Amino acid sequence: MENKEIFKHIDHTLLKAYSSYEDIKTLCDEAVKNQTASVCIPQTYIKRVKDNYPSLNVCTVIGFPLGYNSTKSKIVEAENAMEDGASEIDMVINISDVKNGDYQKVEDEIKALRKTCQGKILKVIVETCYLTDDEKIEMCKAVTNAKANYIKTSTGFGTGGAKMEDILLFKKHIGEDVKIKASGGVKSKEDLIAFIEAGCDRIGTSSAVKMLTK
Repeated sequence: MENKEIFKHIDHTLLKAYSSYEDIKTLCDEAVKNQTASVCIPQTYIKRVKDNYPSLNVCTVIGFPLGYNSTKSKIVEAENAMEDGASEIDMVINISDVKNGDYQKVEDEIKALRKTCQGKILKVIVETCYLTDDEKIEMCKAVTNAKANYIKTSTGFGTGGAKMEDILLFKKHIGEDVKIKASGGVKSKEDLIAFIEAGCDRIGTSSAVKMLTK
């Protein structure tokens, strides 16, 4: 698989708390040069990036990274992000609700964000490292029923990232209109190709340029 094709699947990501605008600018320059699917950046930088890179597809994260914010606060976050120019929203589910078996509550929250993000891409981060296989299957159902665009493996800030067995599990249990995003733990070009060939439409990583141009 050629690098150009791989970059089309990359959400070029920088979400560290101490990221400076110079760091973000470097990320955006790399995204423009390599034509990545998007840049995934903190909300605080969205407007500045859109002012300076108006054609760049901007993704941001909501309820990040722990997910236990209220639904109302996630909605406000998403509204503000879209007002500033974000086209894609990656929301973190309330993992405590999953652990409590409140799957309908999780689904209802995703539906609320889906309604808020009409016309935009909504990705749902389920943080697989904290879930059992049965809980992952329930999240596949919730994401599908809520009509989100993507199910996403990880924040990259948990105890583990994307694993191939989770991608294969998702493929068996998501609806036909739901795509998959792998995030965290993708370490090489071979990993990138393997995840794409396994069915991931997007991969979130801060290291794609380094992996593909070394």
